[in-house]
Amino acid sequence: MKPLIGLTCQYEDSPNSRACRLNYTYIGALIRAGASPIILPVVDDWESIDGYLEVLDGIILTGGGDALPILYGEAPMWEVTDICHKRDSMEMEIIKRAYNKNIPLLGICRGMQMINIALGGSLYQDIYRQIPGVLGHSSKYSISQGYHTIRVTKDSLLHDILKREEILVNSYHHQSVKDLGANLRISALALDGVVEGIESTTDRFILGVQFHPEAMIDQDRGFMDIFTYFLSSCKSRNH
Repeated sequence: MKPLIGLTCQYEDSPNSRACRLNYTYIGALIRAGASPIILPVVDDWESIDGYLEVLDGIILTGGGDALPILYGEAPMWEVTDICHKRDSMEMEIIKRAYNKNIPLLGICRGMQMINIALGGSLYQDIYRQIPGVLGHSSKYSISQGYHTIRVTKDSLLHDILKREEILVNSYHHQSVKDLGANLRISALALDGVVEGIESTTDRFILGVQFHPEAMIDQDRGFMDIFTYFLSSCKSRNH
């Protein structure tokens, strides 16, 4: 039986429609890696979340808008505009409950940031204002193409997966990890010091990347290894 992987999604509430949205690149990467993906709608019913966790073998926290700084005890800067209270609340809850159940977690872009926040960490609300000497991290060119390089820590899980100390990644963000959450460590940095990867210091499978590997699997097959390795950790929970 294929691992059943839950994917969080973006919630959009406009005068004419309410919708949950997710780029198909996540789904396509999981199918190619050998999983059965399922989109988790944004809900405020925690019993529903418990129901998800009863059947899921792993969870991917996907990219999207900004995380509300109040979640980590800060007032928002004016650059923080694209927020969704419902999504923030649900993801905080599902991360904490999945963590307690030892369900493997993979965070991508915003997803990495949310894992860090849920475990007690904080973010740079806007790297361009808050990090001196920061380089470009918000490419408008193509999410499927590389934009800048990152350096991967040798003794990290991410290095075990990618088997490279330097790799070209895409980049589409203006927030990043500042203070680390509990039982997390940095596994990759951009050349300007922006955090590009985090992982668990315990035997739990928690991996976060600031880039979008799901969008680059056709350009660099090495990115598929992130998903196949994640699924290998999920299979031990297969129902």
